[in-house]
Amino acid sequence: MTFKTLLVTTALTALATTATADVFNRIASYPVSDNSEAGATAETSPEIISATADGMTLVYSDSPLGVIGMIDITDPANPVGKGTIAVDGEPTAVSVIGTTVFAGVNTSESYTAPSGKIVSIDSAASEITGTCDLVGQPDSTATAPDGSFVVIAIENERDEDLGDGGLPQAPGGAVQIIPVSDGGMDCAGIITADVTGLANVAGDDPEPEFVDVNAAGQIAVTLQENNHIVVLNADGTVASHFSAGSVDLENVDVDEERALTFDGTLTNVPREPDAVQWLDTDRLVIASEGDWKGGSRGFTIFNKDGTELFESGLQLEYEAAMLGHYPERRSGNKGVEPEGMEIGTFADATYMFILLERSSLVGVYRDTGGDPEFVQALPSGVGPEGAVAIPERNLFITANEVDLIEDGGNRAHVMIYELQDAAPAYPTIRSVMDGDRPIGWGALSGLTAHPSEPGILYAVNDSFYAMQPSIFRIDATQSPAVITNRIPVTRGGAPAQLLDLEGIAADGEGGFWLASEGRTDRMIPHGLYHVNSDGEIEESIPFPKELLDVERRFGSEGVTLIDGTLWIAIQRSWADDPESTVKLVSYNIESGDWGAVRYPTEPAETGWVGLSEITAHDGALWIVERDNQIGAAAKVKQLTKVSLDGLTAAPLGTDLPLVTKEVIRDFLPDLQAPNGYVVDKIEGFTVDTAGNAFAVTDNDGVDDSSGETHFLTLGGL
Repeated sequence: MTFKTLLVTTALTALATTATADVFNRIASYPVSDNSEAGATAETSPEIISATADGMTLVYSDSPLGVIGMIDITDPANPVGKGTIAVDGEPTAVSVIGTTVFAGVNTSESYTAPSGKIVSIDSAASEITGTCDLVGQPDSTATAPDGSFVVIAIENERDEDLGDGGLPQAPGGAVQIIPVSDGGMDCAGIITADVTGLANVAGDDPEPEFVDVNAAGQIAVTLQENNHIVVLNADGTVASHFSAGSVDLENVDVDEERALTFDGTLTNVPREPDAVQWLDTDRLVIASEGDWKGGSRGFTIFNKDGTELFESGLQLEYEAAMLGHYPERRSGNKGVEPEGMEIGTFADATYMFILLERSSLVGVYRDTGGDPEFVQALPSGVGPEGAVAIPERNLFITANEVDLIEDGGNRAHVMIYELQDAAPAYPTIRSVMDGDRPIGWGALSGLTAHPSEPGILYAVNDSFYAMQPSIFRIDATQSPAVITNRIPVTRGGAPAQLLDLEGIAADGEGGFWLASEGRTDRMIPHGLYHVNSDGEIEESIPFPKELLDVERRFGSEGVTLIDGTLWIAIQRSWADDPESTVKLVSYNIESGDWGAVRYPTEPAETGWVGLSEITAHDGALWIVERDNQIGAAAKVKQLTKVSLDGLTAAPLGTDLPLVTKEVIRDFLPDLQAPNGYVVDKIEGFTVDTAGNAFAVTDNDGVDDSSGETHFLTLGGL
């Protein structure tokens, strides 16, 4: 199968989600900050994760806190923290044999004086039972399937700020094998495997990154910076070794220009693998993160003799783009960044789980013995780094390392998925291929309905894609909803810049009215724009002086059209607004008259409460009102209704009337239903010509965000 055929097959398979099949769906998320008092107020990061043999307890490494954490998943849909164990150093990885946890711990004073240890922990008693000193700084750990040994990649990582950050930088790394019996480590019997002199790249300075052990006791080792793979026997002797090779990538986004442009080329990019996992005793899979030259962005299957069996190319990159998960700000450096990986055999099917760190996705493939079959993409927390499969319980778990506590964002999570005979719950919206490239999208910030076609909607993206303002046509008659094409917003035939599109309304004649939120500190004006069906701006209407005299950064967040008058929702209070009120601004298209009323917002417990959307339907204005909180802190995510009966805007600069609102729907249950964390921004809402309502969230362009977009099909109001 060619790569292009594989992409088309992937897109068609992913669209056929109404039928049930064996798929993984998320059933729970656990913020690890809940697992210790220290984590409640400090950064915490579940990086590598494993499970006890009975599958009832998860164990994860938490580097910022210097602890190993444990989670009870006796009921996997309701995980419960079991506390943490301090390890006197920086834990880098965990593996488990039975109920004994083995954790690599970095104790290095410097890059040139690396040191470390491995500790054994009785998970039942929550106490350290043994310690062995290591020859350097540990990274990955793995255990033999028969429980006879633990293996550690001694990375002795380089100083990326020294010179060009490349190799060689002494001292070189190694691989250490520790015999284990009855849960106890034999420190005196440690085997140190020499992996110098093997790689063509800085062979005297190997940096082992990841290890895995097959059923025959052979150890696969990635030397990431050396772009090499080594297979060791259980006694530390070299069974085989080979270069990880390179890839050529065409139609790849290589520029961080605030646009999704899959028109670049990367040539001879070293794969530089991070994770490695055995598929069986002969085949292994690498996640090709690629540290240099733009990133290799995929995964590869090899025979252990070095024969290349499969290369994914840009399949995961394109899948992320079609799901709105493409990390534009990483285009020039590793893209989606495949990093972690897990292999699990569930009944008679073996699955590969490829973790995309920068897209916060997991690509799931089924092993066929030949080219793998793409199954689905799972939404994960921010920065999935580690994963563990528990086939006996039909479970798969990710550890997501990014904690945004300092920015008031989401906390780091462990997420739990279950293999089900069901329809995939994610995605709820996606795009398709446009020829040989994906329709990339993200940061959806406003919705409107086609004036006459039920289920056909249009959305805009916001200023995250400042160089590519767009209108997206959405077919919401399908599940998931499908973005079928992108209409560029242009001025004089070129992409219209200095726009922050937050609202869209169909004009009834094939064109649209767009509302742009201003940022005077960035020279982005507040205003309205009328575009034709091709997206070309035909008329620009700036805000009047009466508004600009009291303006603040947070401006237009939605626009709707009623009998020749545009109504615009202003997100937050401006200088002349009483506390807990915002403006609904009107503009008469024919006369050019401006007016406004005030809308009462809920008081904010934390942060602020403002507006995100406005839609006219059935004699009322329907308004999305939300706070800026995330996760458990989210309190206000609601749909309200303001009757048009008696609604009259007052002239700007006068005493504006205060409207009465009616709360129609609490969106919190909708945002909790995907079993992740409650996202911040529900920003789009509309009602189609058949009376069915739809809403959508803004994923912030996958920047400090998991990238999840929730498209809500709400039915009749």
